[in-house]
Amino acid sequence: MAYDFDLYVIGAGSGGVRSARFAAGFGAKVAVAESRYLGGTCVNVGCVPKKLLVYGAHFAEDFEQSAGFGWSLGEADFDWATLIANKDREINRLNGIYRNLLVNSGVTLHEGHARLIDPHQVEVNGQRYSAKHILIATGGWPQIPDIPGREHAISSNEAFFLKELPKRILVVGGGYIAVEFAGIFHGLGADTKLLYRGELFLRGFDGAVRKHLQEELTKRGLDLQFNADIERIEKQADGSLKVTLKDGRELATDCVFYATGRRPMLDNLGLENTGVKLDKRGFIEVDEQYQSAEPSILAIGDVIGRVQLTPVALAEGMAVARRLFKPEQYRPVDYNMIPTAVFSLPNIGTVGLTEEQAREAGHKVQIFESRFRPMKLTLTECQERTLMKLVVDAGTDKVLGCHMVGPDAGEIVQGLAIALKAGATKRDFDETIGVHPTAAEEFVTMRTPVAG
Repeated sequence: MAYDFDLYVIGAGSGGVRSARFAAGFGAKVAVAESRYLGGTCVNVGCVPKKLLVYGAHFAEDFEQSAGFGWSLGEADFDWATLIANKDREINRLNGIYRNLLVNSGVTLHEGHARLIDPHQVEVNGQRYSAKHILIATGGWPQIPDIPGREHAISSNEAFFLKELPKRILVVGGGYIAVEFAGIFHGLGADTKLLYRGELFLRGFDGAVRKHLQEELTKRGLDLQFNADIERIEKQADGSLKVTLKDGRELATDCVFYATGRRPMLDNLGLENTGVKLDKRGFIEVDEQYQSAEPSILAIGDVIGRVQLTPVALAEGMAVARRLFKPEQYRPVDYNMIPTAVFSLPNIGTVGLTEEQAREAGHKVQIFESRFRPMKLTLTECQERTLMKLVVDAGTDKVLGCHMVGPDAGEIVQGLAIALKAGATKRDFDETIGVHPTAAEEFVTMRTPVAG
C-alpha cells in the first residue's frame, strides 16, 4: 500500500523532533504534527526557561557575596516583568530554531492537533494523512490533585507566565521540580514555603544528598514543611488564599504552586481507534524497540513513563529513526549511568547508583565523602558547604555512583559520567591529577572511606 508518509510524528518536542529530523535525513518521507509549541515542554515550560529563572534567582547571593571581594553596591532592585519578557524572547528564538531544524531537514510540519483514526491514519485540521509508521511523542502534563479549591492553584505551566512575582507562595511537592521552583521563588525574594507530604524530599536520590540539601536550604531561610499536605484552598475577599492542611493548620498565601507529578498527554489522541495499550500507571506500553501493542504505532519520551528526561527522549528518538530507516546504525538506548542534575540552589549532580541502591543490589560498598566550604566563599560570611560522594564496589574497586551538592554540580558530574560509563575504578580516580584550585579536584583526592 502507498502511504502519504513513511513516518508521522505526533508531538514536536525534543524526542519527536530528533526522530523526525534524522528519519528524514535517512531518506524517509516524514511529517510532524504539533498543536502547542515547537520544542515541547523542555523548551517552553520546562528545563530551558526554568534554568534561566534559576540564573536570575542566583544573583541575590552573588550581590551579597561580592562585598567580601571589595565590591560595594547600592540596593539591588529586581523586576519580575523584565525577567519574564526576556525569557519569552529567548523561547521565541528557540521556537524558530526548532521550526528551521524541521523544515530544513525536509520534514512536513502540520500545526494542529493530530488524532488517530486507525493504526495508519491521523487527522489534523480536518485533513487525513496515512503513514506506514506513527510515532507518539506527546510528552507529559502537570497534575493538580482533585481537592476543594484546586482551581485556585497553578502548575509549572502557569508559573512561567505569572504577571508578577507573588509576595507569598506555597510550593507543594517533593520532587525535583518542586525543589527547583522553591529555590527560584525564594531567591527572587518571595516568602516561600515548600510543603511535602513525606518525611524528606527527593525520594530516589542518595540519602546523604537529600539530607545535605535539606540543611543547606534551611540555612538559606527556605521554610521546609515535611509531613504536610493540603486539604483545601479558599480564595479570600482580598484575593489572597487560605490554605487548610490535613493536620488542621491554616496558612495564608498569595499563590499555591503544585509540582506533584505529571501524567502522559493522551487527551483526544484517538488511541481507542487502535490496539495501543496503556500500563497500570496510564503510560503507553511499549517494548524494547518502542513499539506499542499496535505494530505500526511507536511511542517515546515522557509518554512512555520510563526516564522522563530530555536527553533520554532524544536518545529514544534517535534509536527509533535508526531502527526504522538506518538499521545498520541502530543501537539500543542504555538506561544505565544516566547523569542528571537538579537546579536547586545549591545544585545537585548525580550519576550511577545511590548508596542505598548499591547496598540493595548486593554490592559490598566503600563510601567516600567530602564536605567543605567552597573557596569562593572563604572571603564571605556565607556558610554554605559542598558535598561530594563516591559509592565504590569494595570487591572490584569500580565506582558505582557519584553524587554532588554544590555550585555547578551538573557541569562537574557530566564529565564524571563519561568515566563511570567507561567503567572507571577508584584507582583511576586516585591516579588522575586534579585541576587546582577547583572544587572538582576533590573527586580525585578522596582517599579515606567514611563507611564500608
